[in-house]
Amino acid sequence: MGRECPVSGKKTSFGNHKTERGKAKYLGGVGKKTTGVSRRTFKPNLQRIHIWLPNGTTRYVRVATSVIRSGQLTLEVDGKLQTFPLIKAAKGSAAARERLKSLYPI
Repeated sequence: MGRECPVSGKKTSFGNHKTERGKAKYLGGVGKKTTGVSRRTFKPNLQRIHIWLPNGTTRYVRVATSVIRSGQLTLEVDGKLQTFPLIKAAKGSAAARERLKSLYPI
């Protein structure tokens, strides 16, 4: 599963890159002329984030930034879909991590 978001399903898509010359008609020219067309790729913006699983362990997941902005992550764990809040892993003491876990019960 290279370069694909497991949550939103975003993956690399393909399109064309057009090279043009000339001046647009609305600017007083005679119109744009296409001088070349080449293939290009559109890649999703995947980021590696840390999530807490219900059994108390953590896991890294590569997800699209649109999923991170939404604040909720729905993953399939043990055969069923579960929603996890995206919170930053607390660095430091175990007590700090427990405080964060109590804020967001999973």
